[in-house]
Amino acid sequence: MKLSAVLVLICAAGSEAFAPSPNAFRASTRSRSALSMTVEESDGKDIKVGVIGCGRIGIVHLGAITKAPNVRPVIVSNPTVSKAEKAAADYGVPRFTGDAMDVITDPEVDAVWICSPSQYHAEQIKACAANGKHVFCEKPIATDLAETVEAINCCNEAGVKLMIGLQRRFDPNFKRVKNALGAHEVGDTIMIKLCSRDPAPPPFEYVKGGGGIFADMAVHDLDMSRFLAGADPIEILALGSCHIDKSIKSLDGSEKFDTASCMVKYPGGVQAMIDVCRQSSYGYDQRAEVLGTKGMIQTDNVYPNTAKIFKNDFTGNADMPYDFFLSRYNEAYVEETIQFCESLVNDSPVPCTGEDGLIALIMAQAADKSAEEQRWVKFNEVVTEVYCADPTNCDLMAQSDVLPEGFRPVTNPRELLLPDVDQQKKNKNGLVNAIKNFMK
Repeated sequence: MKLSAVLVLICAAGSEAFAPSPNAFRASTRSRSALSMTVEESDGKDIKVGVIGCGRIGIVHLGAITKAPNVRPVIVSNPTVSKAEKAAADYGVPRFTGDAMDVITDPEVDAVWICSPSQYHAEQIKACAANGKHVFCEKPIATDLAETVEAINCCNEAGVKLMIGLQRRFDPNFKRVKNALGAHEVGDTIMIKLCSRDPAPPPFEYVKGGGGIFADMAVHDLDMSRFLAGADPIEILALGSCHIDKSIKSLDGSEKFDTASCMVKYPGGVQAMIDVCRQSSYGYDQRAEVLGTKGMIQTDNVYPNTAKIFKNDFTGNADMPYDFFLSRYNEAYVEETIQFCESLVNDSPVPCTGEDGLIALIMAQAADKSAEEQRWVKFNEVVTEVYCADPTNCDLMAQSDVLPEGFRPVTNPRELLLPDVDQQKKNKNGLVNAIKNFMK
């Protein structure tokens, strides 16, 4: 399903990493959506939401929604309708369906949680925007950069909020590191180290068509390096190999890797080093470390309990770290859900935007390109491949033999995006204040 949309303006934002280009769209401020309200304006009324997808992630989010104040789930969907029926019964949701469009077009629904398989995300986001629904979507927005830009712009054009689920930003361990860096507890950042190692490799069927180890797995660490660095990346060097499941060696691109590492350069000479592996014999290994000019801060793995064993041949934790991502990051999934609910109720900016999702995908695709071509790749090389005839009609130049007349590559991904609803409101308030000050 291809949705049409009316063209509005795009505002460019500068960045050290992505040099600005004169080929930027211009944008105008739209009226507020029906859900735009302050706590006072809401008059105690509930925000009504729907959830698409009643698998593992969908159930985690549904459970969190039921705990959030002033937010009420009213409909859930799942292709296997019995799963939707069970979720509705377990969480007191009045309606269930087997069709996601029933959720998106429901006149009672103000916002939609998209927890469906990745290949459906972009079109469901576009459909939500067309129906005036605010959106929370699990990563990725899409596996294709052009379609990612289209989906974000559909939301920005419609004046609805879009939040992307990069849950590690909401994990208390990583948040503590981020807060320490913001407070300069360890001085200025010199080096960031991140590792992600899964307890066991996924089946061949999961890896095939999954987008590769950088987009499917390392994208969380790439995003976290940017989150901790507090700046946009400049370039990346990546490599991959296969050590565990030899059957995946027949796959294309980075799908044939079960192990990979990256070096990322940030402004000011800050370096980030990332390693990922699809198997760790000692459990789910998720750690971070930042070296600063005045010290270091690091996180450890999370265990189900604090019990330790002391023997003549062993001293250490009584049990292994959590061995499943939903157990390890359950608190993070709940926290990101609650924060989006608060954003809806208070009409405040979302903490993880469509722009964040876009840049995370750009980083993953640049890593893919680096591993394939065995060289440093600047992130703006990936951005220049995207051409938009208008904000919601984009294509990849790598897939086209003929460049459009007058095409001028954009190197800053923000120049591809319309301002989101929170930026529009900020710009409008800034203009109003400027006029008031002038009239004094």
